[in-house]
Amino acid sequence: MSATAIGIDIGGTFTKIVVLDGDGAVVHRERMPTDPGTASRLPGDVGRAIERIESAFGATDAIGIACPGLVRRQGDAVHWMRGRLDVLEGLDWTRALDRRAPVRVINDAQAALAGECAIGAGRGCRDVVLITIGTGVGGAIMCDGRVLSGHVGRAGHLGHIALQVPGDKDIVNTPGSLEDAIGNCTIAARTGGRFTTTADLVAAHRQGDVDATRAWEKSVMLLGAGLASIVNAVDPARIILGGGIATHAGDALLVPLRHWMDEFEWRPCGTGVEIVIATLGEEAGAIGAAAHAREQIT
Repeated sequence: MSATAIGIDIGGTFTKIVVLDGDGAVVHRERMPTDPGTASRLPGDVGRAIERIESAFGATDAIGIACPGLVRRQGDAVHWMRGRLDVLEGLDWTRALDRRAPVRVINDAQAALAGECAIGAGRGCRDVVLITIGTGVGGAIMCDGRVLSGHVGRAGHLGHIALQVPGDKDIVNTPGSLEDAIGNCTIAARTGGRFTTTADLVAAHRQGDVDATRAWEKSVMLLGAGLASIVNAVDPARIILGGGIATHAGDALLVPLRHWMDEFEWRPCGTGVEIVIATLGEEAGAIGAAAHAREQIT
């Protein structure tokens, strides 16, 4: 069996690897721990994983890498990455893996959107926005079938739009950002220290805790305002909600969010933008990286 494409998603805790066949189906998956203290060994670890895969599935020129940070326009490396994996900043993956064909690098959120649009919740749609809600809030934008990266790779960082001005600045200096309104990174501050995880907040909300409901519904209201603004800016047909918070909350998120979209969204054609939950889970980035690499050589 020939491996049409290999996708590698490098995360702060685990690196996920998938193999896609000619129909885009996942035929192999594995993951390995990502130890920030030894991140410099990642190219070697990834290279050995590719060797094992190619010995089993056949050689391929379609290899994609998804990782955090801003990717060079050439798509060969990340030119800005801060945090636990900054040792990978500027790394040319084609050279590091000693590959003849270019290894295609893509931002992890953009890769997740590409994956969802290939075989997940965005399939069949050419104008899509992905919002990932977890520790922080990430995102990606597809317009007319193309995932946007922008001038320096910042396109789609939708967690860093301003909702409340004046407001405290987030990690990229945005005041009152969407990320700080609903990301897990601010849950203690938003609940007076009562909750340390959004999962606990949502559980208390479901059990009828009035204070928890008030805090959660305020966050969802701000998310609705943010999404309505995003709709006006890029006009998607579908919004996909991914990340741990969206997946865990389910209807506790979707029901109030749709109420606020009814309040805030401009609907010149009478119907609102479709809002769905992502379906590919933690493999979305690796699948998208593989799909992206395959597109570049076809």
